[in-house]
Amino acid sequence: MMRNHKRAWIWIAAVWVVLPWCSAVTADTAQETIESQIGTQKHVLPHPRQLRWQQREYVAFVHFSVNTFTDREWGDGTEDPAVFNPTELDVRQWVRVFKDAGMKLVIITAKHHDGFCLWPSKYTDHSVEKSPWKNGQGDVVRELSEACKEAGLDFGVYLSPWDRHEPTYGDSPRYNEYYMNQLAELLTQYGPISEVWFDGAPGEDSPLRKKQVYTFEDYRALVRRLQPMACMFADDGPDCRWVGNESGYAGLTCWSMLHRSQFGPGKADQKLLNSGQMEGADWVPAECDVSIRPGWFYHASEDDKVKSLEQLVDIYYGSVGRNGLLLLNVPPDRRGLIHDNDSRRLMEFRKVLDQTFATNLAAGARATASNTRKQWSVYSPANLVDSDVQTFWATDDNVLSASVEIDLGQTKSFNVILLQEYIKQGQRVKSFDVEVWADGQWKKAAEGTTIGYKRLLRIEPVSTQKIKVNIRDATDCPVLCNMGLYQAPTVKGNAIVEDSSAKDI
Repeated sequence: MMRNHKRAWIWIAAVWVVLPWCSAVTADTAQETIESQIGTQKHVLPHPRQLRWQQREYVAFVHFSVNTFTDREWGDGTEDPAVFNPTELDVRQWVRVFKDAGMKLVIITAKHHDGFCLWPSKYTDHSVEKSPWKNGQGDVVRELSEACKEAGLDFGVYLSPWDRHEPTYGDSPRYNEYYMNQLAELLTQYGPISEVWFDGAPGEDSPLRKKQVYTFEDYRALVRRLQPMACMFADDGPDCRWVGNESGYAGLTCWSMLHRSQFGPGKADQKLLNSGQMEGADWVPAECDVSIRPGWFYHASEDDKVKSLEQLVDIYYGSVGRNGLLLLNVPPDRRGLIHDNDSRRLMEFRKVLDQTFATNLAAGARATASNTRKQWSVYSPANLVDSDVQTFWATDDNVLSASVEIDLGQTKSFNVILLQEYIKQGQRVKSFDVEVWADGQWKKAAEGTTIGYKRLLRIEPVSTQKIKVNIRDATDCPVLCNMGLYQAPTVKGNAIVEDSSAKDI
């Protein structure tokens, strides 16, 4: 009888251990290999975690470390932890600013290239534990993760593979074990992690690499096991890719697909990363990283160099408006606060976005199409203007070019056009244009190549009752879920101008 009880407890313990692991695997593989149901081809499709990532659209990056106090961009690892001593650190102030700005996620540099850790890692003494801040009892990562949870924002971590302090760096097996241990700390001690950022610096050919060979596949496997819904960023993804620059702009052509086998962390073809690859075998959308200041870390000399309102608006249209996600870095100052100049600019930026997208002038308009897939009520062009991105218009198989005409019912003025593909069915549109009815004829107002999750086009202000979207070419029958027309205020420098002129991008 005792033996049977013992067996029962062993079985229960096994189930207790295995079930969470099975759940994680199921969450990770769910819909990983869905085949498209619309069209004639099998399409590369996003995983649910990638869909959730893209829907955030606009998120915060926080560079904060010893560099903040040494006035450097790249530390060399010799910094004394005693320099890290923010006098008024308040991560809830950061989160309030980011939430008010409309950001949906906050990613913190838990460890930058200098190797200094913003949490008390048990694998090194080069951390906040050896700093005077909170007498060595503080944990920036914990405070920020809790503040994000309270505010309803998602949380992410940046952990630089390059570590200029750790003595095992260059001894690949030992350092990779060290790095994996630190990664595991971040993935298990701070609740849900929505994004893990793997920087590629230094490049493979850099003498600073010290012949260190990173085992990125092991790093990624650990993330998948411990945080299966976390998106991972690196030059090659696997979930989201570097856009090929640090200015915040995706290409005018921007595919979400990539041949990952052609890339790797620190090994990048910047032009291809900027545009993506139409026939790419992997879904790896572009993340557009840029800092609100010239540098990534805070420097008092840059207090008057915060990007202008006009620059931020332009970057938004060049990132979110080109099928990317905008990752905007806002570095805390030496007090441990978001500087007033940065905060003020973010609120001005939010005001412009709110004014622009407050009213969709196309909502509820009459829509007709040159071709609509059978089961017309399911695939109706009216789905483009019903304010529901889960409904969509699609054409018959092998119909790769088609038009949708929108009748607004009365003359309306606008200068921004929004288009969205239903990316659960993949990305398909190769070229399109938009025409407006003027002087008794159709006149081209805008044109482009890719659409993807979201395409925003700024045009000269027009007043019309009718507008037509022409899909000129696609890889398979097009599937679009949303169209919008908006009246954006004109921004010059740091001011909103009364008139509403705009420029084409």
